[in-house]
Amino acid sequence: MALDGITISALCKELNDKIINSRIYKIAQPEEDELLLTLKTPNGQQRLLISSGASLPFLYLTNDNKPGPQTAPNFCMLLRKHIQNGRIVAIRQPSLERILMFDIDHLNEMGDMCRKTLVAEIMGKHSNIIFLDDKNMIIDSIKHISSAVSSIREVLPGREYFIPNTLDKIDPLTVTFSDFCNALRNKPMPAAKAIYTSFTGFSPIMAEELLFRSKLDSSIPISEYTEDELLHLYNNFIWLTDIIKAGDFSPNMIIKDNTPVEFAAISLTQYGNYPTEELTSISEVLRNFYARRNTITRIKQKSSDLRRIVSTVLERNIKKYDLQLKQLKDTEKMDKYRVYGELINTYGYNLEPGIKSFEADNYYTGEKITIPLDPTLSPSENAKKYFDKYGKLKRTREALTSMTSETKAEIDHLETIQASLDIALKESDLTEIKEELQDAGYIRKKSGNKKKELKSKPFHYVNQDGFHIYVGKNNFQNDHLTFKLATGNDWWFHAKKIPGSHVLVKSEGRKLTDRTFEEAGALAAYYSKGQKQDKVEIDYVLKKEVKKPAGAKPGFVVYYTNFSLVATPSTDGLTLVED
Repeated sequence: MALDGITISALCKELNDKIINSRIYKIAQPEEDELLLTLKTPNGQQRLLISSGASLPFLYLTNDNKPGPQTAPNFCMLLRKHIQNGRIVAIRQPSLERILMFDIDHLNEMGDMCRKTLVAEIMGKHSNIIFLDDKNMIIDSIKHISSAVSSIREVLPGREYFIPNTLDKIDPLTVTFSDFCNALRNKPMPAAKAIYTSFTGFSPIMAEELLFRSKLDSSIPISEYTEDELLHLYNNFIWLTDIIKAGDFSPNMIIKDNTPVEFAAISLTQYGNYPTEELTSISEVLRNFYARRNTITRIKQKSSDLRRIVSTVLERNIKKYDLQLKQLKDTEKMDKYRVYGELINTYGYNLEPGIKSFEADNYYTGEKITIPLDPTLSPSENAKKYFDKYGKLKRTREALTSMTSETKAEIDHLETIQASLDIALKESDLTEIKEELQDAGYIRKKSGNKKKELKSKPFHYVNQDGFHIYVGKNNFQNDHLTFKLATGNDWWFHAKKIPGSHVLVKSEGRKLTDRTFEEAGALAAYYSKGQKQDKVEIDYVLKKEVKKPAGAKPGFVVYYTNFSLVATPSTDGLTLVED
């Protein structure tokens, strides 16, 4: 996924169509690295959201408002002073750079018309929002970049603004066949990389798309192409740049497992097996795509404390479990000591005093066995010594057997909580997980706090055959699905011997179709620790066969008969219902 120069070009066209000559009504800075401009246009109000976040920079039109802090940051106050009530008279993109420039006319304090420029640089970790005067000098920026940070360009008040050309890329909108060949022929790298490192505005995904449409191998150097293949590639390159010049964009998203995984301003044909969602504007594409990404990023940030707690306790339990297994293995010699004691009592009556060992027939195996002796002890005392060792190891084994079982159950429980954190999408999901950690004693409960009403709900899917399929997001929901929502003839699915969600198919008196079994299995694989595996073995059984042992931890169940299938983790073909 890349907000590349081609996507910025589509944005530039859309913004020129929708907000040119609009008046800047409000300016807010809802986040440290974000601006939200509320605009008055002849066709109504629009909002332009610009983010210069290093991990997720973006720019698009939105209908959603975001509240700002009570005290506006300095950069926001500066913009309000200069350009609030100003008019956007031009929106431009230099070459195919990942930059949009908004020229804004406004009245200064003397009532004279002035022009300022707001520059949005959407360049990954180098993204910034920069405010310029009419002489191209920097008034201020949302991020200050000193010479200590960048030796290429300072972004500080009073410095001249320029776009650094550090990679010597060529403008693809003006390139000739000769320029095209000279730029690519001598690059000893795969063809796709040669393209996106040579031409402004091209991302790896668009370079791959160009070569895919040209039916050329993107993994070999262009120097290995024939003259005809090179000409064919150039013709497709011109076809692509003609689309950009004409503004004939086709905003779209590639969908996998009901989640956008890629977007572009031009139709992507290289993802032939994945559904494509065509949208009316590039802003709509970016809004949908980044809303999902923002949700995941925000939830991961909010769950970091819970993840750290679970990870720390899990690591401690795994070390304890390994030590317990080692100690348990050491107790395997206890029967040897019992046999030693019995044989000493059987044959020790004629042993000479002070001997260090003797050989006897082991009547359990019929083999000869050498038994070490303490020469300072009598035969009966040596026998007692071995029986004492046997007794101690037996008691240790009994204790360790119980302890290792408890520790393993603890590890399994913690791993299911980790899996729950991986699929959490809402703060209410995290609330339930925190509640489970408190009940388990991993987090201290605050005294006097009433238990919160939990609002999180399981994932609810409907397939093409009309069956309702539910997926628990955490262990509380797993128990609720299996023992409250389910009836005896519903079908229950779970990844075999892997932490994961309970998946329930409501049969409603109908016989499940083969497709439903496969899709429910795919869901059980997808919402498990095996999500990234190609294939996952799934157990499935009628719900009436699933039992919960007394005192078992949340989410833990047993079943003694089941069917099995092998599934590829996926949510494709299923409709997610918002309950």
